[in-house]
Amino acid sequence: MKASVLLNVAAGSVDSTETAEQVARIAAAFLAAGADATVTAVDPAGLSPAVEMAARSDADAVVLGGGDGTLNLGAMTLAGGLRQLKPLGILPLGTLNHFARDLGIPMDLDEAVRTVVAGHVRTVDLGEVNGRFFLNNSSLGIYPEVVEERDQIHERGSGSKWPAMLRAAFDQLRRFPMVTVTLRLPGRALRVRTPLVFVGNNRYEMKLFRMGRRAHLDRGELYLYVARDQSRLGFVGLALRALFRRLDPEKDFESVGLPWVEVATSWRRSLRVARDGEVERLATPLRYRVRPEALCVLAPPAES
Repeated sequence: MKASVLLNVAAGSVDSTETAEQVARIAAAFLAAGADATVTAVDPAGLSPAVEMAARSDADAVVLGGGDGTLNLGAMTLAGGLRQLKPLGILPLGTLNHFARDLGIPMDLDEAVRTVVAGHVRTVDLGEVNGRFFLNNSSLGIYPEVVEERDQIHERGSGSKWPAMLRAAFDQLRRFPMVTVTLRLPGRALRVRTPLVFVGNNRYEMKLFRMGRRAHLDRGELYLYVARDQSRLGFVGLALRALFRRLDPEKDFESVGLPWVEVATSWRRSLRVARDGEVERLATPLRYRVRPEALCVLAPPAES
């Protein structure tokens, strides 16, 4: 295998002061696994053009080192055309690595490299909202507000990412923003007022020890979750149950699997939306759909 490896220097597990050492370690891991790899450190602003260039090179695969945000940018570039030129390899170097975990990719770097070099290609679904992809999920309501405030706190130098997240969460729980939207589903429409609307790329499990994981990434459906409880206290209880893996999907959420959903508002021209942990404002209505088997990835075979 010949691989073009792009390392996001801003990824959660990448030490920007030791970039050269990390590039050398990754190159050595590919060499030890029997592959020829060109490893390049890239800042976030240059990631998309670097992926496009790698996709048109003579490499057999484009490999990204980073977290879910890095992989999202890669998917937008690789799967955004009529056909994907190269499969996507993954080195899980982010903070949470949700997509890599759901694919069964090892968190150990050397094992992840061997998974790439093994060359097993899987096709997985992508979620899409207003023309923008998501690998994991998209949401509106309190979560995007928390992430937006977390980033502002972090950019001001007022704390590292996790303390900033906790501070933002407490602040937003005090404010408790609600969204009132019309959900247009196949065959019906619902008007809801809720602190959280969550759209998953395939179904998320809510069982003990599997909370927040997906058993399948290729079922060709979105999964819509709407928090039932509209009170601040009730939502705090939901958050605590999530923390201790005690969520009850029947009690805590309205949920349904579907190929598409449209989120409309009566007066707002845009809504703040989270997409794989990144926040942006999108024009309403929000048009969600699934793109079945739109992305080719190098990963272990799917569990039956």
